Amino acid sequence: MRRVPFATAVASICLILATALSGCQSDSAASPAPSTAPVGKSAQSIQIGGATRTFHLYRPQNLPAHAPLVVMLHGGFGSGTQAEQAYGWDQEADHNAFAVAYPDGLNHAWNTGGGCCGTPAKQNTDDVAFIKAMLTTIQAEIPIDPARIYATGISNGGIMAYRLACETNLFAAIGPDSATLLGTCPTPKPLSVLHIHGTADTRIPYAGGEGQGYAHINGPPVQTVVATWRTTDACAAPTQTTAGPLTTSTASCPNGRTVELISIAGAGHQWPGSAQKPVKEALLGTDPPSKALNATDVFWQFFAAHPKVG
Repeated sequence: MRRVPFATAVASICLILATALSGCQSDSAASPAPSTAPVGKSAQSIQIGGATRTFHLYRPQNLPAHAPLVVMLHGGFGSGTQAEQAYGWDQEADHNAFAVAYPDGLNHAWNTGGGCCGTPAKQNTDDVAFIKAMLTTIQAEIPIDPARIYATGISNGGIMAYRLACETNLFAAIGPDSATLLGTCPTPKPLSVLHIHGTADTRIPYAGGEGQGYAHINGPPVQTVVATWRTTDACAAPTQTTAGPLTTSTASCPNGRTVELISIAGAGHQWPGSAQKPVKEALLGTDPPSKALNATDVFWQFFAAHPKVG
């Protein structure tokens, strides 16, 4: 694994600017690494808001010019490394030729609004600014198509995906799993949404209300969250199909956008299709993964069909 130390990045930037500036001081802007990201895995750091923030980047061998990028946001108590190991996105990227970013939340959590979650919420960490700075860094290193940038995440990370959709216009689509929308979202920009949720989730209840677990997340019903995005996207009325434990509600929207909800009967707080790991499930407060679908495959197929428009 190739690491790009923050000190090295700053030193290189100082050298570039030396003819124009006397000295080099970090500020709230990101400091993009000066070199091209290698094939495979790399660990990187950027300076944002006076703090050093970290992320992992996976670049497959066959990455094309103008490549898609998926941002995978870990859940509470997780990390970028944990998400990379658990959910199969590197393998998906190898098969479908896109890059994946795995940012690390401060102290294993994200500030999503609505009092969630952990240290970032207490300190009012600007995680939206961090993700924006990370994207700027990655786009300086590899040829990313700005019309095909996507965000997905589980639990606290899925809520963060909604926060990014509320506060930026950088993403073509988002894919929250076992998540909800917290805080205010007054002026969201239209984008495609695929939400996956188990009906027996006790951490973020499908029917809304306060969940169990450390964070006691209290959000609206999942169907209400999805309906909010149908309104944002000016979608037609949704159609619904059921196959076994899966109920899929799909709404077609102008400019090729789609808002979709896949409900998994009896499934809990989990990433469908991932490997069962009892110790990590106990640590992260997740349930055994449903085998009714592979969320990574389903999210990617949805993303690939929904580039940014307008």
